[in-house]
Amino acid sequence: MNIPAELKYTKDHEWVKLEGDIATIGITEFAQSELGDIVYVEVETVGETMAQEEVFGSVEAVKTVSDLFLPMSGEIIELNEALEDNPELVNNDPYGAGWMVKVRVSNAAEFEALLDAEAYAQEIH
Repeated sequence: MNIPAELKYTKDHEWVKLEGDIATIGITEFAQSELGDIVYVEVETVGETMAQEEVFGSVEAVKTVSDLFLPMSGEIIELNEALEDNPELVNNDPYGAGWMVKVRVSNAAEFEALLDAEAYAQEIH
């Protein structure tokens, strides 16, 4: 299972990459493997400022629909438009082309409180 060391994680299986005050967020390889073939990613919160742990969208797989929880509070500034036509990018490249949203974070300290790769690995094993 691929768990990149440079990212942070949540117990809800989202990953976060922080660059300055912009966080890129997606779901982990573990999450996409549990969900199965992803057929739709729905995010209707672009432009909204949301609190940590709020539901910012959902991901629909053949078997189920799962909510997406915001790992860090802030304003959702961008949606990965490529997912509209190619939701399978989340399955094929969850940490790269399959990212979901970008957030202008309002509290960078929340990043430090997220799980590191080792702690996340413990969560899923």
